[in-house]
Amino acid sequence: MKVVILAGGFGTRLSEETDIRPKPMVEIGGKPILWHIMKIYSHYGFNEFIVCLGYKGYVIKEYFVNYFIHQSDVTINLSNNETTIHRSASEDWKITLADTGIDTMTGGRLKKIEKFVNNETFMLTYGDGVADVNINELVQFHKKNKKAVTVTTVQPSGRFGLLDITDQNVVESFIEKPKGDGNNNWINGGFFVCEPEVFKYINEGDGTIWERAPLENLAKEKKIAAYKHAGFWKPVDTLKDKNDLNELWNTGNAAWKTWK
Repeated sequence: MKVVILAGGFGTRLSEETDIRPKPMVEIGGKPILWHIMKIYSHYGFNEFIVCLGYKGYVIKEYFVNYFIHQSDVTINLSNNETTIHRSASEDWKITLADTGIDTMTGGRLKKIEKFVNNETFMLTYGDGVADVNINELVQFHKKNKKAVTVTTVQPSGRFGLLDITDQNVVESFIEKPKGDGNNNWINGGFFVCEPEVFKYINEGDGTIWERAPLENLAKEKKIAAYKHAGFWKPVDTLKDKNDLNELWNTGNAAWKTWK
C-alpha cells in the first residue's frame, strides 16, 4: 500500500524556518520532519511513498537524490573526481516526488497524483505532524469498516486550563490544558486510509481543498470512519512546536519514535 504525503504548503506560521526550506524539511533531531513521518510508516512495513511537492519542492528532491551520500562516509578525490563510499546506511524506500504546483490546494495536489496510486487503496497524511499511531491497527480498522475514507482523529491539548466551579464559586478541580478543551472534541489528525473512489469527489481543480467539499460530501454520504487515537500527536505549526519536539527527541522522550 502506497503512502501519499502532502508536502507542498508555504508554512507561513513557521516563517523563521520556511523562508529557506519547505516546512516538511524543518529538522527535528537533525532529520527533516518528513523523514520522521516516513520512518513511522516504514516501521510497519510501508515503504513506498508519493510526496506531493509545491513550495521549494526542489529542496526535498535534492535531499532524497543525495540521500545515499548524506548517510555515508565518503572520500572524494578532487584530482580525478573519484568518490569512494566507505560506509552506508540507507532506507528500503521507493519515493515518487511529484510536482503538484506552488499554489495548488490539498485536494488538488491529491488529484494530481491519482495516476501513481494505480486504483489501489492508499494512505494519506500531512508532511508536518508526527504521532505514535499504530499503522497496522489503522489499516485493519479501515478494512473492517469498509468505508471510502478512514481518518485518524485526535484530541490535542486545549490552549487554556479548565476549572470546575460549583454554584458557590468553589473550584472543585483544576486541569491544566485538557485534551479537547475539556469538551471531548475530536479533530482531524491526518493519517488517512483512502479508497481510490475518493478521487471522484475532487472536482474543483487545483483549488480543491481536501478538507472541505470532498470530505464534507463523503461525510454526508456516511463514507468516513473515525479511528480514534488517544496517544501522542503533534503538528509543527510554530517555532515553539519545533522546539518542543526537539526537546522530546533530545531527552529520549520522542513518543513517535517507534523504530529502533
